[in-house]
Amino acid sequence: MSKKEEFYTKLKSQLEDTTSFPADYMYKFIVPSNENQEAEVQDMFNNKGAVITTKKSKTGKYISVSIVLKVQDSKEVISYYKKAEKIKGIISL
Repeated sequence: MSKKEEFYTKLKSQLEDTTSFPADYMYKFIVPSNENQEAEVQDMFNNKGAVITTKKSKTGKYISVSIVLKVQDSKEVISYYKKAEKIKGIISL
């Protein structure tokens, strides 16, 4: 099992132990501000009823993106993290 698979298996277990679904879940990502990554993150959650807030770092090199979204189960939470992995330079918190 790869490190990513281990991480997602552990996350799924933790979510199921601590969360009553459906639930509001907060995603937090940090992306570089020099390309189009902020828009890519927002596009992932548009039309899903998500509340999205952004904040630039002091130096302006990075943007913090927070998303609150109602999810149905732990699989849905993980599916968004897997989609986000494909965005260049993204950091998931």
